[in-house]
Amino acid sequence: MAKLVSNVYGDALFELAVESGKIDDFLKEAEGVIDVVKSNDGFSQMMNHPKINKEEKLQIIDEVFKGRVSDEMVGLLRMLEEKDHSKDIETVLNYFIDRVFDYKKIGKATVSTPMELTEAQKSDVEKRLLQTTDYASFVMTYKVDPELIGGMVIRIKDRVIDSSIKTQISKLTHELSNIQLKVGECAP
Repeated sequence: MAKLVSNVYGDALFELAVESGKIDDFLKEAEGVIDVVKSNDGFSQMMNHPKINKEEKLQIIDEVFKGRVSDEMVGLLRMLEEKDHSKDIETVLNYFIDRVFDYKKIGKATVSTPMELTEAQKSDVEKRLLQTTDYASFVMTYKVDPELIGGMVIRIKDRVIDSSIKTQISKLTHELSNIQLKVGECAP
């Protein structure tokens, strides 16, 4: 089975980063390139425009990134364009970032609560996650979702820990709807 474009190029960048001892440098560059791509609609439009030829697109990459990121990162971006994968820049770099985070034992957690948490509460949540996982540190994202009513929902990769009151009420409602009382079994 063919590997995804993000895996092939992301793995190659990761291996190069490890071999050259530039993991932190490439991580910062990858995050910077993603910021440029996300915040600049014109860049994405030019890179995906059918009337702009490949040579012009390679020149755009050089003008935007050369001297701002390493030659290796520019080379990756150029290679993605040469292989008609420039639309995959973000997914390749996000895959690379995930590999680096796994390598450095950094977790990404999203915590949703019905109201804003205090700094002390945020610290407690992070400490608890560090105690119950194998991660050395976390990049935390906090979201407010009033529909949760109470409790919280924590997402780490594909794991979800849901202790929200909304979910507990939903489970209870489901369980109660499955209870079937037979006529005559109820006490008068």
